Amino acid sequence: MSGQAFGVIGLEVMGRNIALNIERNGFPIAVFNRTTSKSENFISGIARGKKAKMGRTVEEFASLLERPRRILIMVKAGQPVDQVIDSLKPVLQPGDIVIDGGNSLYTDTERRGDQLKDTGIRFFGMGISGGEEGALWGPSIMPGGDMEAYKHLEPILTKIAAKSEDDGPCVAYCGARGAGHFVKMCHNGIEYGDMELIAEAYDLLKNVGGLNNKQLKDVFSEWNTSELKSFLIEITTKVIDFADPLNPKQPLVEQILDVVGMKGTGTWTIKAALDLQVPVPTMAAAVDAREISMLKNERVAASKVLTGPKPNKYTGDVKAFIKDVRDALYCSKICSYAQGMALLTAANKAFNYGIRLDEMARIWKAGCIIRAVFLGEIKNAFHEEPGLANLLMANRFREAILPRQDAWRRIVQLGAQSGITTPAFSASLAYYDAYRRERLPGNLIQAQRDFFGAHTYARVDNPTGPMIHTEWSAKK
Repeated sequence: MSGQAFGVIGLEVMGRNIALNIERNGFPIAVFNRTTSKSENFISGIARGKKAKMGRTVEEFASLLERPRRILIMVKAGQPVDQVIDSLKPVLQPGDIVIDGGNSLYTDTERRGDQLKDTGIRFFGMGISGGEEGALWGPSIMPGGDMEAYKHLEPILTKIAAKSEDDGPCVAYCGARGAGHFVKMCHNGIEYGDMELIAEAYDLLKNVGGLNNKQLKDVFSEWNTSELKSFLIEITTKVIDFADPLNPKQPLVEQILDVVGMKGTGTWTIKAALDLQVPVPTMAAAVDAREISMLKNERVAASKVLTGPKPNKYTGDVKAFIKDVRDALYCSKICSYAQGMALLTAANKAFNYGIRLDEMARIWKAGCIIRAVFLGEIKNAFHEEPGLANLLMANRFREAILPRQDAWRRIVQLGAQSGITTPAFSASLAYYDAYRRERLPGNLIQAQRDFFGAHTYARVDNPTGPMIHTEWSAKK
């Protein structure tokens, strides 16, 4: 059967752009949208003159595709994905491949794969990062599912993915079942942490350092030539001093309400980490910060009655202060990525995904939101030592933190003294300190647990021996 090489369902901005990306790279496309007018507008508008066809019904859409059909679903996560799959089942055949390219929860992906097994339809979960521009010109792609299905997808995905300058296409088979969406979820958790850390640096520089937005732009621009070079720092330079269209003499960013939205992927990351018993305090702090930002009316009321220190302009060497903030940001960023990688390691153990951490760092080097220059170092660390327990244990990152940690501690202390909240900086430092300590105060908690619940404990002098319960109330 001859026909279009690839199908796309869902023509909102991400669906439209990735469809154009696929067609531009030499693969004729068929599209379908529940609202037929969107398909018509696509074909007669931005896809005019291209190798693109539309189906007015699911049946017509499926008939346009060559076998095995390769169909990418780009609709809102949740029930809409299930509805599309249900509509496809009667018109597809064994061997056809259905790909969910949205931000679906990995457990939903695994459920859908199980439900389709008896039909012979191959289901694939695929994380896509890069926003609108990435979808059009090259995203980072995180596919997971049936390996045989991936072989049919690989030639197309390799073509449409972003390309890093020194490391090839930003796509790699992530692993079995829900691995692709699990990796994308972790990517988004790291993204939450990164964005909160940059916001805390901005807060300190502006409200303690006294920098105006033009000066902030210069600082972030300089940082983007350093070890902090990344997409998020780059776009910070573009938004931090952008003129307000309603009043060009003031920066727009200062007129934006400080209430942060979120779509749930960061929360999913925290829940998964809790289930897998992996500490991710930087990501959790970032989610908490977004949630407390939503309490705007309560915060306005609290600001009138709750006391605390008010930020005073820094009176010391401002250049040294800026360097301290940069060092604190870099150390905290290392911790955020370390937590994300530790979560991927735990998923491998729990779910037998087969995720390669060096490959995940590689495919995040371009196209995606968390792309950063130091991902090359992360890739090398896990390539050299695939069984690395934690990124903090890699020589290159231990050595990076060593000369910077005094600055990190000064910034967390200064933030507390100034009444400036630094939840992600502080959580990152606490993570580092807890991880590097041989003995934590958990012994007291174990004693308390045994006292009120007979939960037992292990002794220091026999840590692998039998668990012990003590009748504490009988002791005088």
